[in-house]
Order: sequence, then C-alpha cells, then structure tokens
Amino acid sequence: MTTHLGPVAATRKWTRDHPLATDAVLAFGAFVAMVVGTFAEPHGPHGPTFGTRTPEPLSLLLMLLGAAVLVFRRTRPRTVLAVTCGLSLLELVTGDPRAPVVMCTVIALYTVAACTDRPTTWRIGVLTMAGLTAVAMSAGPLPWYAQENLGIFAWTGMAAAAGDAVRSRRAFVDAIRERAERAERTREEEARRRVAEERLRIARDLHDVVAHHIALVNVQAGVAAHVMDKRPDQAKEALAHVRDASRSALNELRATVGLLRQSGDPEAPTEPAPGLAVLDELVDTFRHAGLPVKVMVQLGREPGPLPAAVDLAAYRVVQEALTNVRKHAGAGASAEVSVVRAGPAVEVTVLDDGGTEPAALALPEPEGGGHGLLGMRERAGALGGSCFTGPRYGGGYRVHAVLPV
Repeated sequence: MTTHLGPVAATRKWTRDHPLATDAVLAFGAFVAMVVGTFAEPHGPHGPTFGTRTPEPLSLLLMLLGAAVLVFRRTRPRTVLAVTCGLSLLELVTGDPRAPVVMCTVIALYTVAACTDRPTTWRIGVLTMAGLTAVAMSAGPLPWYAQENLGIFAWTGMAAAAGDAVRSRRAFVDAIRERAERAERTREEEARRRVAEERLRIARDLHDVVAHHIALVNVQAGVAAHVMDKRPDQAKEALAHVRDASRSALNELRATVGLLRQSGDPEAPTEPAPGLAVLDELVDTFRHAGLPVKVMVQLGREPGPLPAAVDLAAYRVVQEALTNVRKHAGAGASAEVSVVRAGPAVEVTVLDDGGTEPAALALPEPEGGGHGLLGMRERAGALGGSCFTGPRYGGGYRVHAVLPV
C-alpha cells in the first residue's frame, strides 16, 4: 500500500535513511555560514557592516577542517567534539580577525548531549564552556569583556541544554512506543487466557451441576428397563425418579447458564439458532444502518444441509465481520460477503474497502471486551477449521474462514 507523506514527513524520513548525507549537508551549511560571518564587522560606526574585512588563509583552513569533521559527528561524537574544540582554541589564540570556528564546537557539543546520558552531558558541557570562554577571555585578541566571549559561553551552554532536551524527549517517545508494542503483543495472549479461564470455570460449574443428576438418571433408566416386564410398578417408580432427577438437572443447568446471560437477554430462547437461512435478514439490518453490502451464497449441489454447528459458525463469522466494518471502517465504506461450499468445507469471506475517509481512532475497548476476532478464530478452530484476518492491499480489511463440513 502506497503511503503519501507530506514534505516535512518526507524530509524526516530521508534524513533517517541517509544520516551520512544529512551530516554532509549540515557540515557544508556550517562552513558557508562561518565563511559569510568572517566578512562581517560587528563593531562598525553604525552597527555591524558587511564586506569591510576578509578572512585569513589560516582561518579558512580551520573553518574547513572544523566543518569536515562534522560529517562524522554521529559515528564518533566525542572525537569530533575534541577535534572541533582544538580547532576553536587554535583560532581563538592565533586568528585575527576572528572566525566563528566555535560554531563547529557548538554543533558537536549538541550531538554529544543528544546521544549520551545527562551526567556525561553536563560534565562535558561545563568543561567545554569554561575552557573555551576562559581561553577567549585570557588569550584572545579581544578584551575579556567583549560580547563575542560571552557569546561563546551562551552558545555552548544552549547547545548542551538543547541536546539534553532532545535526548530526553527521544527516550520518552521510545518508552511510550515500546509500551504500546508490548501491549499489542500481549493483547491476544491476554484475551486467550481470559477465554480459557472462563471456559474452565463454566466447565467446572456444569460438571458439578449436571454430573450427579445424569448419573442418577442413567441408573434409574437401567433399572426401569430391567424390571419393565416383570414388575411394572417398580419400573414406574424408577421412571418417576428419572423425571425428578432430569427436572432438577434442567433447573440447575438453567440457573447456571443464566449467570452467563447479559441484562436484557430473554429468559429462554423461543426460536432456533440462526444460520445461513436468515443471512439476508442479517445483511438487511446493516444495510438499513447505512452500510452497503453485497452477498453471494453458493452452497453447491452437495447432498444434505450444512451441519448445525457449521451453519451457526458461518452466520456468526459474517455477523462479527460486518459489525467490525460498521464500527471501525471509514465513512463511505462498503462490504462484500461470500459464502461458498467447496467440497468438504465452507469458505466464508468478508471484505471491505476501508471507506473514502480514514477511520477515526477507536476508543479503547472496556476491560473484558474486544474479543470479536478471537471469537471468530475460536469458532472456526472448534470445528477443525481456520480463520484469517488482516488488512487488504490498497486499503480495507479481510476476514476469511474455512469451516470443514
């Protein structure tokens, strides 16, 4: 899928992909700025004037060397800082008129601060600021109180502070990104764990409720069958026990399953489980909600209807997939549903085009929710099939389930 980036994002991506070229461009820009700065006289009669002086050959050489080493500022930041500091000290002692070679030191100090820890940053930063400023005041060609000397102190201090701020922000963003990726990796495992725990609890409750009564029914039914011909009175008594035990089992089973119902569910179902026979009714509900849906059902000429479990699983996969399209796809989205019986399996495919506008950021699911995709996989896996979900090339989403017949 092709991603269209804005000019700023495209520039950032290019700089991340080509760090050496980026540093070369930065070094060239710094060299040009330093050369241009040497032509300016800051103490003119009416303020700074341009073109009243020219740089000396030694100054040009120092500026060129300082800019050249900046190309390697990412790979060897401390070495680059040491070299630029040496060139700056040499310029402060010998250069007249002054050339801003210290600009290279400012860039190198920022790089060191951005890629090391805070204690190291401040140790190196204080040493650099104090050393350059002290040499400029004591051995430089200008008076110790000149604004250029104070400028060296200010610019090196700001470089250390800016580099430390950038490093702190990168560490914060990396921590947030790593936390989000870890949560994404563990979300499915957490959902599976919850489902497994819930299944174990339900199985334990159903076993405790039903096992005793079913065993009693089995024994009494055997007694009734054995004495039916010779002692019908005893057979009737055994059948009465069977009736009472089965009634108790049904009542307790109804109470146990009732705990799993949500508020608003009917007390007991009065209609058969849904299936592909009522697929059109399901699709119509989504159409009325504003989601265009195309449906194709081809069950072939294989003898006999689909097994009830497969029929229900296919219906639920379509229902959950269309619900996800309605909730998460962008405005103007449409969907296509395909149910095809191919030999020993039924293939259910639900596609959407993603819509004409990007979908809004989904709010977090409440705790315990958000298991729709996992539920589809579980339904298919319970039948010995499979379910695959994922984004489509060019936009949209795809759900494909294979349900063995």
